[in-house]
Amino acid sequence: MIPATFDYARPASVDDAVRALSDAGEDAKVLAGGQSLMPLLRLRLAVPDALIDLGRIAALREIRDEGDALLIGAMATHHQVIRDPLVREHAPLIARTVRIVADPAVRHRGTFGGSLAHADPAGDLPAVALALDAVFLVRSARGEREIPASAFFVDWLTSALEPDELLVGIRIPKLGAGWGVHYEKFHRTAQAWAIVGVACAVRRNGSTVEDARVALTNMGPAPVRASAVEIAVRSRPVAGDSFRAAAEHAAEGTTPPTDLHGSSDYRSHLATVLTARALQTAAI
Repeated sequence: MIPATFDYARPASVDDAVRALSDAGEDAKVLAGGQSLMPLLRLRLAVPDALIDLGRIAALREIRDEGDALLIGAMATHHQVIRDPLVREHAPLIARTVRIVADPAVRHRGTFGGSLAHADPAGDLPAVALALDAVFLVRSARGEREIPASAFFVDWLTSALEPDELLVGIRIPKLGAGWGVHYEKFHRTAQAWAIVGVACAVRRNGSTVEDARVALTNMGPAPVRASAVEIAVRSRPVAGDSFRAAAEHAAEGTTPPTDLHGSSDYRSHLATVLTARALQTAAI
């Protein structure tokens, strides 16, 4: 199909983009890498009055060290994130997860911020952002604000962004020494969406788990933090039995969908199995 007609703007700065978005009104869409938006436009599942293309704004591709956190620009591509030495050193969970997002062609065009703003519960990065306590930096004509990952993902394909707000960057707190990380997912093919995924970070103190963060992909209309697992595994031995016992709580508080790829019960079972694997791998 052919997209419906729309006005098109290609601003050269963040200020220009914010102004264009404000002027366009509520029926506007922001174009980042386009890997999610372009199919929606072609199928007319999205019919915006205006399209704001961020491709010319180099400042939104910056990745920089802010001391106790990394700031990843919303327009940094997946390929750029994978190769960045700061990300590999201070946010290895992001570096490892982005490597298995879709395929190389998508990773060269798709953007880190665009994937997160799309808020697909089957996407890999939202659960990772939740597990890392990421903070989303947002600009509009009304000013700036910060949105914690716990409040950013609202529902299926719905974020906390207001119609006139632009995601400009994502702040990732550094985990520091002693943390191990892993992202485990089950999918039909290498390029497919995750049927279930688990983002995990574990800090150990000798042979004991001191702290843990676990977030789940595709176990509801938005990524969910597996708080019961985190509580169950803390202060427990670094051992397979402990991880399997804690993982039994993985599906608590979730509402996994039933679709062509699996039932709700099947996803709950997968969450249990994958969480045990993720905890084990992260703790090594």
